[in-house]
Amino acid sequence: MDWILILIALVAIYAIAAYYIHSRKLWADHIVFYGPIMAIKTNRVKFFDKFTALRTFFRIYGTIGVIAVILVSVFITVMLFLSVRYTLMIRPEPTGIYEPQNIFLLPGINDYVPSTFAVWLAFIITIVIHEFGHAILCRVEDIKVKGMGVLLAVIPIGFFVEPDDAELEQKKGMPKVRMFGAGITNNLVVGFCCFVLLILMFGMVVPETQPAINGIYKGYPADNASVPQGSVVTAINGEPVASRADVSAILNTTKPGDTISLTTTKDGIATDYKLTLAAWPAEYSSNQTSGFMGVEYYDGVAVKTAVGTMLSPIGFLQFLIVPFASGDGSQYLRILAFDTPDTSYYQAPFAGFWGLIHLLFWCAWININVGIFNALPMVPLDGGYIFKEGVDRLLDRRGLIKYSGYVVGAVSYVMIVALISLITLPYLLHM
Repeated sequence: MDWILILIALVAIYAIAAYYIHSRKLWADHIVFYGPIMAIKTNRVKFFDKFTALRTFFRIYGTIGVIAVILVSVFITVMLFLSVRYTLMIRPEPTGIYEPQNIFLLPGINDYVPSTFAVWLAFIITIVIHEFGHAILCRVEDIKVKGMGVLLAVIPIGFFVEPDDAELEQKKGMPKVRMFGAGITNNLVVGFCCFVLLILMFGMVVPETQPAINGIYKGYPADNASVPQGSVVTAINGEPVASRADVSAILNTTKPGDTISLTTTKDGIATDYKLTLAAWPAEYSSNQTSGFMGVEYYDGVAVKTAVGTMLSPIGFLQFLIVPFASGDGSQYLRILAFDTPDTSYYQAPFAGFWGLIHLLFWCAWININVGIFNALPMVPLDGGYIFKEGVDRLLDRRGLIKYSGYVVGAVSYVMIVALISLITLPYLLHM
């Protein structure tokens, strides 16, 4: 069945159920509606009170988190305006990552974020730990939590906690800022922990040494003979080979124009191919005099090394662009996030290993990106409320508190314009 029909059916079922519940006021104490969005909530939130026993720890944690959030806020704001400037300079086509649906981090809607179990579980974990951060710091700062729940619009789209608005309004300075920053802090901490654990876990795989063909050079012998990508070279001229070194040793005895018999295996089926070797491309190697098949092998050792170096600043940037990677060798890192044939080139240490790797990747990637985005100094994001509290306290000491709303509003509008510009400029520049 077409996925659009499935989606329409789910929306219809949700609409009927929501209308029935709303019209009959069923479970009114636990189900409320915000337009078409259904909120299922509970008032049983006393377990958050237990965290007050660790008040000192969480206040220190929250204070450090606020400092980190401010630094991230400054960084992401600068990067946002640099991105707008970059967009104006290169005038990108309104395709790929510049398409509107790819601005939002929604599984299955964003072309680069698949709708898989690992992604959805990571998405739910991200929202839960964000909201729990707010709830825990509310109690630590003696702000009552009235309830918590989940927002539904066909599928769960968010979790929420309800602090007591009156008690929250009475709080000033760091207690209030720590509460607003707790969700972002949790996202960044959990995200980086998953990121480090991902790297450590990937270090457990053992790359296969077999000469696996990962790429075919168009117009060269392997391509002309229709050798399939993803196959493994097992013999040349009847002589078994077990590694790329074995293949090179045999090919080094050949010259362009020689004909060889190449045996490969794919999906358990062995096939022989006749290849007339070519000269090496000048741009690829000017010193090679042996015959050239025109294949590129998968280098699992190099991929494992690249993942191991991700703890560096450049490596971290590589991690952030993995879902969008498509060239320059970076596509090999997609094994961290997606089900790819490349997993067959490794010996996994245990069953379910790749599922765990994908879960760790998306937990890290989504948490970090959600944390970074929420740090923007723009109301109603958490970073905006932190910025507002800072402006309130700064202007209040000078008797200028009445101007706080104008300052916060102006900054928020500028941030909104910058975000909208990233979406609309590729279209406007190509009208």
